[in-house]
Amino acid sequence: MRKFLAVAKREYFKIVWAKAFILSTLLAPVFMLAVTFVPLLMFSIKGNAVRIAVVGDNPRFYNRFRDNLSSEKQNEKLKEKASESIKGINISQEDQMKQTAEQMGGNFQFEEFNRSGKSVEQIQQELNERIKAENLDAYLIVPPDFDAQDAKFELYSRNSSDFVSENVIKDALNDSVRSERLAKANISEEKLKELGAKITLDTKSVDKTGEVKESKSNLFFVGFALAFLLYITITIYGTSIMGAVLEEKETKIAEILFSSAKPFELMMGKLVGVGLAGLTQVSIWIFSALILLTYGVLLSGMGGLVDSIPPISPVFVGYFFLFFILGFFLFSTLFALIGSIVTTQQEGGQFTLPPIMLLMVGLYSVIPIVRDPNSTFSTIVSMVPFVSPIAMPVRILTETPPFWQIGLSILLNLLTIAALVWVAARVYRIGMLMYGKRATIPEVWRWIWQN
Repeated sequence: MRKFLAVAKREYFKIVWAKAFILSTLLAPVFMLAVTFVPLLMFSIKGNAVRIAVVGDNPRFYNRFRDNLSSEKQNEKLKEKASESIKGINISQEDQMKQTAEQMGGNFQFEEFNRSGKSVEQIQQELNERIKAENLDAYLIVPPDFDAQDAKFELYSRNSSDFVSENVIKDALNDSVRSERLAKANISEEKLKELGAKITLDTKSVDKTGEVKESKSNLFFVGFALAFLLYITITIYGTSIMGAVLEEKETKIAEILFSSAKPFELMMGKLVGVGLAGLTQVSIWIFSALILLTYGVLLSGMGGLVDSIPPISPVFVGYFFLFFILGFFLFSTLFALIGSIVTTQQEGGQFTLPPIMLLMVGLYSVIPIVRDPNSTFSTIVSMVPFVSPIAMPVRILTETPPFWQIGLSILLNLLTIAALVWVAARVYRIGMLMYGKRATIPEVWRWIWQN
């Protein structure tokens, strides 16, 4: 036991005090926060006003188009879209949306171009010269039959890569044409808006005791995020164990280590030490990410998003870390077994595909589990070792299954780990001392069963 603890301690601090571990642990939550909020910040940066000339013969259409591109109209549309996904929009959120609309939707300077008997070619030539002289950014040619179904508008722009302005202009054109069609059909926009108003669907959840709770419609995103975190962490630390085994094998350190400790103690110490390092990093990632994301959301004025996150109980947190440990030992033992058999990193990379495919099965099983956590498929995948460490936490988060199913899943994983450790230890003690060639399947089979 003393030698096992010494190996585990050495492996743990070897990883934890490494610069790569410290940097990845500290920077990962910041990176996730940046990925979430930096795009919003970039989109909100106000650029120069788009100077656009509208070429047409209908002043009424020009006025409608200008009004639909105004900051007030864009702000109204943005609030309508946001209210569909966020309940209880507060004043700070309205102010933020208004500012965003003024920057993204209302940043235009209009000019109604007078044809004055000029042909389309002459108009285009004149406006192209103005764009060349940089006193105009874009111009729009409105067809005479602009309200026809096959009407074709033409937009000429100095910066055709400005997809934000292009989409805003396209939406404003659609709204303007629709208004014209409604007017000709003697239908008011207010009446149409009243008839087409969307309903409000308030979804509730009823548990097995009959108690009514809030909806869990956002569980898929939370479940997939947790499953992806398990997938990434197990893959990273599983492959690091294989790399460590191969390093000891290639440098022939194993021969020295075997003289002072049993192969089983060395292998288990390595698994436990690396596993505790992975658990440490996952814990730091989860808690720091929650703090940073909560702060970022509240700072941005979108506090309603926090309320939409389903509550996570301390019991689930315990289950999550328990299944993380089970999954880590399952796959780490497999990777250690692979490292004992192969002779180079390149060979090891070829053999890591099956374990990673098993992890992918667990990751993609999140979709059917969240949709129906009590289906036959969900029940089976939450029991099967190698898949259940990812599938069962998601199932518990969605709707806690009977305790006997959770217990059976834990028991099956423990039995599988015990069998894998027994096999890996017997292969490890011989494979670590074998150099020059990769072991064949018959050879590995003999290593397992020989005394």
